[in-house]
Amino acid sequence: MMKSLSFAFAFLAATSSAFAPTQRNALNNHALYMSETEPAVTEAPIDTAASIEVEPTIVASGSSAAAVATMSQSLPFLARPAALTGELAGDVGFDPLGFAKSEADLMNYREAEVKHARLAMLAAAGWPLSEVFDKKIAAVMGMEPILGSDDRVPSLLNGGLGKISPAYWVGCIGVAAMIDIFGQLRMKSDNKEYIPGDFGLRLGYPSNEEGQKKMQLAEIKNGRLAMIAVFAFAIQEFVTKQGVVDETPLFFFPLIETLHK
Repeated sequence: MMKSLSFAFAFLAATSSAFAPTQRNALNNHALYMSETEPAVTEAPIDTAASIEVEPTIVASGSSAAAVATMSQSLPFLARPAALTGELAGDVGFDPLGFAKSEADLMNYREAEVKHARLAMLAAAGWPLSEVFDKKIAAVMGMEPILGSDDRVPSLLNGGLGKISPAYWVGCIGVAAMIDIFGQLRMKSDNKEYIPGDFGLRLGYPSNEEGQKKMQLAEIKNGRLAMIAVFAFAIQEFVTKQGVVDETPLFFFPLIETLHK
């Protein structure tokens, strides 16, 4: 009897444990219950590209690139003067003493530079030519040569300026004054479109803007070189006591004549 009761009790316990939920089943049922009662929450995808901070890169072009160049092109260790914007031909930011403090000052100095450049180009050509042809022309016209015995051009350092007629100096000063007055009047009457040194002469002058800029750049570069050349002529003849054409005859006389000297 007792054995039968024990066997019956064990059978009931086994069958009842089959219907009892285990811990894992309880957790699964709890999760299922929560999913049915609460709305599902989905995580937003993480944008890895947006989460990484990238430092922006600024690329300058056009006028912005010109604004970035704050150092002088001719003197890289100095800052470019504010008035020298690079718009004028041959402007490389050279003004170490700061003469051009405004646009008006810059235009006045460019006007003077262009005039001196043109005069220097004439002088650089006329100086050696006068040493070559002065005595020949004077002999043909029955006049006294202006060159000295050493074939040097009259100058402040060489002397000989007393041989020049005062009428010549008066005429030179008068022509220079007329040109200067004409340039000032033209600059004031057309100050917006006026280019320093522009007297309205258009013979051989390009009609397109690109060609005009090239011509202006060529003129100012050759003029600056001519100013240096004339200064060098004067110093050279003063030091060597010899004419420029006599020191460099290959440039001014035929080769055969030069070799026989």
